[in-house]
Amino acid sequence: MDGQTFFDALILGIVEGLTEFIPVSSTGHILLLGHFLGFESTGKTFEVLIQLGAILAILTVYSARLWKIAVALPSDQNARRFVFGILLAFLPAAVIGVMAHKYIKEVLFESPALICSTLLIGGIILLWIDRLPLKPRYTNVMDYPLWLCFVIGVFQCLAMVPGVSRSGSTIAGSLLLGTDKRSAAEFSFFLAMPTMVGAFSYDLYKNRNVLSVDDAAIITVGFIASFIAGVFVVRGLLDFVSRHGFAPFAYWRIFVGLAGFAGLYLVG
Repeated sequence: MDGQTFFDALILGIVEGLTEFIPVSSTGHILLLGHFLGFESTGKTFEVLIQLGAILAILTVYSARLWKIAVALPSDQNARRFVFGILLAFLPAAVIGVMAHKYIKEVLFESPALICSTLLIGGIILLWIDRLPLKPRYTNVMDYPLWLCFVIGVFQCLAMVPGVSRSGSTIAGSLLLGTDKRSAAEFSFFLAMPTMVGAFSYDLYKNRNVLSVDDAAIITVGFIASFIAGVFVVRGLLDFVSRHGFAPFAYWRIFVGLAGFAGLYLVG
């Protein structure tokens, strides 16, 4: 295992942490960047497993609030409904993720042109949604009705296609269903916890017999980098979204999609 591979893992981990919770597709970014860096991981496990670092960033920043919800579960009906709503939202992705795991990893993850297309199209859609004169009906994630949670979870399934963005699909769906921008981003944070822990656990189980010590080393590097970068994003994202909306992320998606196409045309 050479130093360049570790450096690539470090860069990809930072990119993962910076992009996981914003609607630009962290998986699309690290797959596309990995393609141009010539980075190859066993069974494409690196790209999935380092996401747990970003999840630990949420747990770190939201630890006090998560603890408060946990303590309230026995006596607070709203807390129980909220937790059930998150699990309900997680269910569609869990089912489809298991059923389509092989196709996602072996076909979709290996299609950089598809990633560029979904980044570009998703950016245009996000820009359109951000400019709609929507009137929010739900502004507190603790008050989201169960039907809303489930439908947001259905939107999350769109992110099985790399480049779509897990946070982007859930946020876009939330806004169209009547939430405000801040609570949509916050619900996406909470939904990321079971979703990414589930993806991590299942992918690790499926690849347990092919991973080596070298794989573990580069995954650890990416994991730590993802965690550190993710902490900074989680701390500032909600305030940024409240002030600027999602248009900056939409423009970034369009830029990366176009740049990716140019790179594929020039260097393959």
